[in-house]
Amino acid sequence: MAHQKTTGSCLCGGITFEIDGAFEHFFLCHCSRCRKDTGSAHASNIFAPGGKVRWLSGADLVRSFRLSGTRHGKSFCAICGSALPDPQMDGALLVIPAGSLDTPPDICPEAHISWDDRASWDDGLCSLPRMEGLPG
Repeated sequence: MAHQKTTGSCLCGGITFEIDGAFEHFFLCHCSRCRKDTGSAHASNIFAPGGKVRWLSGADLVRSFRLSGTRHGKSFCAICGSALPDPQMDGALLVIPAGSLDTPPDICPEAHISWDDRASWDDGLCSLPRMEGLPG
């Protein structure tokens, strides 16, 4: 499932990047750490073993955080806080927040992971009403 030269950016546009590598997995992670660092019900991460990120602009704005004593980490924009691709395991794995991509990925989510750790309010969301835009 190689999707070469996928592009992305942060919310403020200060950082743009290109991904070179094959997307092998796409998981929706409901663990408490992913909920904390996204502020949402789950993280939507694509995994590219051996993948590389090339910062096209704003490399000086990229910040990284590692949670001590864990394998949990993330990269983000110093200005807007948007999640960014994060090389992990000494560069052996590139973790890409799906929402940071401007090019649609060639892979779809394959599983909800850490489901037993999901937020109490994360049940039955598919049955909620759907609106085309913002509430009036």
